[in-house]
Amino acid sequence: MLQALGLGRAEEAVYTALLGRPAASAHELVRQTGLGEPEVAGILHDLSARGLVAIAAEAGSGAPDPSGGTPVRYRLTPPSVALAPLLVEQRNALHRAETAFSMVTEQYRSTAAHPAGSVVEVVVGVEQVAHRFHQLQRGAQRELLVFLDGEPIAVPREDADASESSALDRGVDFRVVASKDYLDSPGVGKDVRAAMSAGLEIRLVESLPLKMVVSDRERAMVPLDMADSGGEPSAIVVYRSGLLTALVHLFEWEWGQARPLLTTTAGVCAESAVDDRPTEGELEVLALLLAGISDRRAASQLGLSIRTVERRTRRLMDLAGADSRLQLGWHAARAGWL
Repeated sequence: MLQALGLGRAEEAVYTALLGRPAASAHELVRQTGLGEPEVAGILHDLSARGLVAIAAEAGSGAPDPSGGTPVRYRLTPPSVALAPLLVEQRNALHRAETAFSMVTEQYRSTAAHPAGSVVEVVVGVEQVAHRFHQLQRGAQRELLVFLDGEPIAVPREDADASESSALDRGVDFRVVASKDYLDSPGVGKDVRAAMSAGLEIRLVESLPLKMVVSDRERAMVPLDMADSGGEPSAIVVYRSGLLTALVHLFEWEWGQARPLLTTTAGVCAESAVDDRPTEGELEVLALLLAGISDRRAASQLGLSIRTVERRTRRLMDLAGADSRLQLGWHAARAGWL
């Protein structure tokens, strides 16, 4: 526990031993911790120099140590006073690490954005492809755009589902276009149903030109033909560039052409060519919006993320063909949604 504040394992053992008693000598701490006496003596000296322990006022009242002298007894300095600077130091270290991370990431993106730099990174091998895939999904803060087609090769479906759940829990806007062949795989219907309940939006097309994942419109990953990499799974990671912009446009075009999905009570995904009725969750959002509740307050009342509320509102407006929330309210009343 105390190692998180910068204490070593042996230091924590000595500190914890002192925590359970008013005062103790080095010899007593040797017996309690099982550490060597020179090591305990050195740790007590260091902890004393850092203000974490102090010599007890009754230092002369202890039992004689093996050397024949009166042992020095140590006590803890009040943790609320002594450990506070360590906590501040760890917080500052974390802030410096976050700053360094941001600087390195931005410098890398900047380099990749220049024509002279690397716009595309080639990744070869199952482990490397899976690692990059999880980096993209788990690093997304705003949006994930995904093409799903055929059987997974480098990333098992259960691993992909875990990254997907993590993104949805963070409130990431998650849109998927899937081919009909993908939904034919065993067990996929149940997984899709659970993901849709968590906020994932999925649409269906006959076929897709490629597999793809786009993270925050800043990075994308596209698998390559294994024949071009000696039979090993491989992929390209695309950074901010005209190529990435083209991939995003491709996704939006396919999304616009695709058909939304419904799920049956049995948990099997069914294609819906005319999905013109809001879901129960969308109607809950609609009722609050028409009552004049803000998106943020609606999210709080429904226990949803703000992005989920915005996503449901956007779909309601799409269903109504509305350009404003006023038009949405008019259409809702006319269609008998509420």
